[in-house]
Amino acid sequence: MRIAILDDWSGSALDYADWKSLYAAITVFSEPFGSAETLVAALRPFDVLCLMRERTPLPAAVIEALPALKLIVTTGARNNAIDLVAARAARITVCGTRSRKTTTAELTLLLILALSRNLIGEAARLRGGGWQGPPGRDLDGLRLGLIGLGTVGAQVARLAQVLGMQVSAWSRNLTDARCAECGVNRAASLASLMAESDVVSVHLVHSPRTDRLIGPDAFAAMRDGAVFVNTSRAGIVDTPALLAAMRAGRPAKAGLDVFDSEPLPQGDPLRAAFAEFGDRLLATPHLGYVTDKTWRLFYGDTVEAIAAWQAGAPIRKL
Repeated sequence: MRIAILDDWSGSALDYADWKSLYAAITVFSEPFGSAETLVAALRPFDVLCLMRERTPLPAAVIEALPALKLIVTTGARNNAIDLVAARAARITVCGTRSRKTTTAELTLLLILALSRNLIGEAARLRGGGWQGPPGRDLDGLRLGLIGLGTVGAQVARLAQVLGMQVSAWSRNLTDARCAECGVNRAASLASLMAESDVVSVHLVHSPRTDRLIGPDAFAAMRDGAVFVNTSRAGIVDTPALLAAMRAGRPAKAGLDVFDSEPLPQGDPLRAAFAEFGDRLLATPHLGYVTDKTWRLFYGDTVEAIAAWQAGAPIRKL
């Protein structure tokens, strides 16, 4: 059996599970493939593909071009980048893993704190031989606006409330009951949430309904000094509109952990924006779910899923 581990960007997949127990030939790919043709050529010999979330899409055309493929294991309990209909038609089993739910909320709060207290700029100032710059901003007493109040949004709400923040939330299907359950105020609209919040954080699933949901009108409604954070999916935000809005000063600062193309291409306009906006724009390389405990769970469950499939009893089928 030949197994391919895809998108191991940090080169650490083999350290997080007992892959040797599978008695298989294992190849690790640490770089994106660049094109569907390159992907198919590289993966044609493999019986099993191990995916890291949605880093490498597997549309029908790719799946149909891999005749040796028998099993796909994706980390997480769902992966919208896999054409499950095509996989079933090709008699390919698709399995998932368990997930941890706290990591993205922790990173969201970290970005909010770092931007509010100008942590990166102050650390750079000290390393450069200087001392304090202008004072940062307290979170206690500010209002956090959450676009989406699912599992992660609710976790961010709890963390923010511990710090003394008032919390509002909005999404198209949000109910008063859900807001009461989480102890937050329900905003009447996206525009009103943007207008009343000192910090806005995105926690929606990306879908056709939410694609580019947050655009010029939403940013124009933001109040002076507001911070905008997205640790959800890049496609929910109109990125050119965000950059234009930052030039206009609303939002005053932004924190991004997700991008339309990942890894972020060298020629992407956001890379130029890093220099343009300096400490006002804090970007991290999609670290929301990248933690030691998560990797142990993801890759441990991946090995378990392959072993179960080998034994004729696949688990966590999608």
